[in-house]
Amino acid sequence: MMGLADDGGLLLPRTIPRVGNDTINAWKDLTYQELAFEVMSRFIDDIPVSDLRDLINRSYASFQAKEITPLVHHGNLHILELFHGPTLAFKDIALQFLGNLFEYLLEKTDGVMNILGATSGDTGSAAIYGVRGKKRINIFILHPHKRVSPIQEKQMTTVTDDNVFNIAIRGTFDDGQAIVKSIFNDIEFKTAQNLGAINSINWARVLAQVVYFIYSGLHIMRDEKDRAFDFAIPTGNFGDIFAGYIAKQIMPEGMIRSLVLATNSNDILARFVNNGDYSLGEVVGTSSPSMDIQAASNFERYLFYLLDKEPERTKEAMTEFSRTGRLDLKGYQDQIRRDFVAKSVTEEEVMQTISAFYAAHDHILDPHTAVGVCAAQAHLKKNVPMICLATAHPAKFGEAVEKAIGIPPGTPEALAGIMDKPSRCELMDADSKQIKAYIKRHAIHKLP
Repeated sequence: MMGLADDGGLLLPRTIPRVGNDTINAWKDLTYQELAFEVMSRFIDDIPVSDLRDLINRSYASFQAKEITPLVHHGNLHILELFHGPTLAFKDIALQFLGNLFEYLLEKTDGVMNILGATSGDTGSAAIYGVRGKKRINIFILHPHKRVSPIQEKQMTTVTDDNVFNIAIRGTFDDGQAIVKSIFNDIEFKTAQNLGAINSINWARVLAQVVYFIYSGLHIMRDEKDRAFDFAIPTGNFGDIFAGYIAKQIMPEGMIRSLVLATNSNDILARFVNNGDYSLGEVVGTSSPSMDIQAASNFERYLFYLLDKEPERTKEAMTEFSRTGRLDLKGYQDQIRRDFVAKSVTEEEVMQTISAFYAAHDHILDPHTAVGVCAAQAHLKKNVPMICLATAHPAKFGEAVEKAIGIPPGTPEALAGIMDKPSRCELMDADSKQIKAYIKRHAIHKLP
């Protein structure tokens, strides 16, 4: 519920359970919902079994695909479609669950919550759709003004439920993320305003995302009979690939062989993997705006494992990074390269990938997925299946797709007419004092 720990650090489970081959074989024919229960229940011990099953089943009832996250096969490259939820982005998989989980826990305690989050595009709408209309929750979402796609903006600002508050800030996503972290670090304000987090700084979000890594791997094992596979993950905030890292620890050793970290021109994470250089650069606007990030908020979690699970060393490193904007991790290259391989993908490569993939397979990729596919193709190994995460429906980025293939992608029902709907949003400076004053005015403190 709290998201960020009171000392400003991120929360992690004390241990990560490892399952054996017998368990994997028993899981192979489970539905997505059944597998989600099996995975999550190994980390959750304070919700009764029947309640947890009900939360999971309700959370995925709104998805359009029966499999929740279907795989589309193109030879040795398999596209994992994560965009069949209500906002057509992978964030729905975690945030539909999180919205129901928060509501459940608040009813148990007769409590209320004010959710604060920053978004680079898809998290905001998925979070809003996860909690809209819930009487015990108000939600405040910061997005960078004119730095998300027009459809992403409309998906957030056309939700006019009384408990939804959209704030466009004059600045970048990194500015919004820094504001959120600074507000959560004000423990007195956080407590007084009943603040909760819905960004991927919330461990429950990462946990929900772990499930589809395992589910897609089991699918490959069932249909392709392969016992080892690779993943390519487009990432900006390190949350999705960190979920893959956790899945790799859960599954038998060697089953998840390689995690390919794919970034766009904002390449801090690729530089980290390839050179041990984790240093801030200028945020560059691209056709994959959800990845236009420099300071990746989930990186701290991986750093904890890289530094031998020593909290004090992790804290020292994060303090140094906040002070200097860089970390020299060259001394850890052997371990880093055992955990990840990486590629930074240029805008030209994104357009070429969308175009070539459409020509070869009649399959339209959104720009974020194209980043992942480009990196996947660079690291594809003979006879090793590569699962690439498709993080958003191409219709959410129609302008970029049309530029690449010459025709617009079809408009799904969920987006029909959205550009003509009325919006509600506040435009504010990237100033934590202003944001705090706004939250204080509109926060919920008790049920009416």
